[in-house]
Amino acid sequence: MDIHEILNYLPHRYPFLLVDRVLDVVPGERITALKNVSMNEPFFPGHYPHHPVMPGVLVVEAMAQTAAILSFKTMDSKPDDKSVYYFVGIDNARFKKPVGPGDQLVIEVTLAANKRGIWKFSATAKVDGQVAAEADLICAVRPTP
Repeated sequence: MDIHEILNYLPHRYPFLLVDRVLDVVPGERITALKNVSMNEPFFPGHYPHHPVMPGVLVVEAMAQTAAILSFKTMDSKPDDKSVYYFVGIDNARFKKPVGPGDQLVIEVTLAANKRGIWKFSATAKVDGQVAAEADLICAVRPTP
């Protein structure tokens, strides 16, 4: 999926869209996506400006956005204004390697469970084949208030 198709599956927009391309998706199973990290990211000037590092919370958000695409592909639907895809939990988050300008995050997400609208995933973000971050994510689709 290129960025134009991704925009159909995520409501996020600049500067909060953190998925640039989907390399592979098997609905109901797994997805692999990319985030190209550029020095032009809006968070770098204020997050360790002497040694720019992508905030870990944004690495986890990139994994959650990737998981959302997998969910919508699995449901064979797209986001609408009648519901919101919420990030409701993070377990076992670990940060192994800093992510900086010029890195390419390869995000791998596997669907672990989907019961009564609660989605559970196992996610890993890698740079040059090395794990940068990993977490178990929990998400839910709920009606718009």
